[in-house]
Amino acid sequence: MAKTCFHGVFVSIAVTSLLLLQAEAPSPPPPPAVYIFGDSTLDVGTNNFIPECAARADFYFNGIDFPYSKPTGRFSNGLNTADQIVRLLGLKKSPPPFLYLVNDPSNFQKNILQGANFASGGSGILRDTGKAVSVFQQYPFEDSIKTIYVLYMQKRVVPLEEQIQQFSTIRSNITNMTGSEEATDKILSKAFILISIGSNDMFEYLLDHSKPMSLAEFNATLISTYEYHIKTLYELGARTFGILTVPPIGCTPFARAVFTGNNSCSEPAQAMAVQFYFDVASSLEQFSSTVQDMKYSVGNTFLMTSVLTGDMLAFGLKNIAAACCGNGTYGCNQTASFCSNRDEYLFWDQFHPTQRASELVALTLFGAAEPIMVPMNFSQLLGVNI
Repeated sequence: MAKTCFHGVFVSIAVTSLLLLQAEAPSPPPPPAVYIFGDSTLDVGTNNFIPECAARADFYFNGIDFPYSKPTGRFSNGLNTADQIVRLLGLKKSPPPFLYLVNDPSNFQKNILQGANFASGGSGILRDTGKAVSVFQQYPFEDSIKTIYVLYMQKRVVPLEEQIQQFSTIRSNITNMTGSEEATDKILSKAFILISIGSNDMFEYLLDHSKPMSLAEFNATLISTYEYHIKTLYELGARTFGILTVPPIGCTPFARAVFTGNNSCSEPAQAMAVQFYFDVASSLEQFSSTVQDMKYSVGNTFLMTSVLTGDMLAFGLKNIAAACCGNGTYGCNQTASFCSNRDEYLFWDQFHPTQRASELVALTLFGAAEPIMVPMNFSQLLGVNI
């Protein structure tokens, strides 16, 4: 307990200092190319380009705090975590979705040198995550007494495997421009690879009561598949990785409503998120030891979120359990009610953080130390001062 308190004080001081100094700090050097992979925490509109996709956010009240109150496909009231991270690198917002860039062929090759966002809401590490059939099912709560009906919609999303295939397309186009694989390797070695994924895989496992594999088997499959994807990115030229692990998904408004029904956090979901962090950190440490030129930073998103919520008043948060827009069993849409004090909420909707919460996470990624950031934070990884 004493350790947790110490870490909380450290993060509070670090993030508060960053907030105070950010306006006075000199601009960081021009950022390298940024390529972003993951799920809805980083999606800036990928799913807008998939007509059959149900996991979309290109409608009100999403984007109410974005410039011109425009719903862009971000699962947020404004900027999301991808935006907040790259803003600390000197960019205004995330690079555009890859699927947006391919619709502008005359500028495609020029634009991909600055980066691209492949993240797709609803996607996962596993190939089939996000593709369930739409049905009403009855799920037992953890006390095995109460039940609730949950609509699980069919989604056509872009899994991590396919996102990496899109990145391979970018590599091929860069090689066409440079004329050599060596020149492409040099360009991509300086790029920043940002990844946040895994929550949807866990939610689908928890919601699937047929359980085709044990929890231990599922965890092993998840991390081995993730390892494969990281190695594939490395083989394609990626060298600098910023990894966000899974946050406290058991404390989302959805989990509080569906898994427990009494507004408490789901311990099985929490345990999965914690285990995933340790698995990812161990995997990256092992893999990086076998290669010479890989750098990485792993953000313990579970711990950093727990610290922020544990000292929530210091960060201006007053509600860390409820959704600002919608509630735990249905998401944010044009007919949902939404809060006016959005900067005081941790959650925008049943799953996703508010613009303010995303900003706090980004500042923590750049300013915190071990055990929240391992083996270094994003500032140290990228050589920037903020």
